[in-house]
Amino acid sequence: MNRLPQFHIVARMRSDFPTKFGIPRQSGLVEQLQSTVVFEPPYRDPAALRGLEGFSYIWLLWVFSEAAREGWSPTVRPPRLGGNTRVGVFASRSPFRPNPIGLSLVRLEAVAQRPGLGTVLEVSGADLMDGTPILDIKPYVPYADSRPDALGGFAQTAPEPRLAVDCPPALLEPVPLDRREALLGVLAQDPRPAYQRQPERVYGLDFAGFRVRFTVAGDTLTVQEVAKIPE
Repeated sequence: MNRLPQFHIVARMRSDFPTKFGIPRQSGLVEQLQSTVVFEPPYRDPAALRGLEGFSYIWLLWVFSEAAREGWSPTVRPPRLGGNTRVGVFASRSPFRPNPIGLSLVRLEAVAQRPGLGTVLEVSGADLMDGTPILDIKPYVPYADSRPDALGGFAQTAPEPRLAVDCPPALLEPVPLDRREALLGVLAQDPRPAYQRQPERVYGLDFAGFRVRFTVAGDTLTVQEVAKIPE
């Protein structure tokens, strides 16, 4: 029996999410999110990226490093079904899998040089936490990867933003301009776990160095506070 090869972490994601809470449940749901793929030192050879600039999207294969657990369950409860209906783990994209591997399609904005980091990939629309280990990167090839007639099971269409966001402009003033639209997009997707729907509860989302506190009543999310997280 052949031995499986050892897998290596080739890069890590730098994103505005220091924790899992609030990360969109799929890539591409909030296209304004900006992230950077930073390669580990052994893989910072720019030759490894030669030709990648000719592709507009890339696949990221990565590890659910914060969701790894002992054992596994053959069924899971997808948030898309309200967190109450069980489906087979292999019919879902749940992080709780026999092997905690994630797959994300992101837009490649630029292949750039950064001091001290070498060649990096600037991407948008990612659903990865800051520091997420990336195992591999592959170009998205339209003729092979796009199947417009494919069935999508219980996730045939992209979810619409779930909530209207009520946020006084003054609360957003500390947030950099290039992060505000992404933050509002994340909030509109309803960051709460599918099983938590208490209207009196105050939730806290950490994003781009800020802690955002909010409540949800009905279909409206109201931002209560935006404060810089102490370093």
